[in-house]
Amino acid sequence: MRHKTADVSTAKPDEGSLELTEYVIRSRAYQFFEERGYKDGHDLEDWLRAERDIIGKKPAVAEKDTEGGIRAAVA
Repeated sequence: MRHKTADVSTAKPDEGSLELTEYVIRSRAYQFFEERGYKDGHDLEDWLRAERDIIGKKPAVAEKDTEGGIRAAVA
């Protein structure tokens, strides 16, 4: 009996996999791009916004430390 093999172009990533997460984020970021009327120049903003929507991470905020330097902190 022959075993069926998945075609790479049609295979879906395993649920919970990094590839699936990236696919969902990419799709959401593209929705933001569409909503903006396909205006270029906001790709990173769209990606980070989509990542927050999907994963739930809060954006990093720059804070001054006690010695006058800048450090990143999660808001």
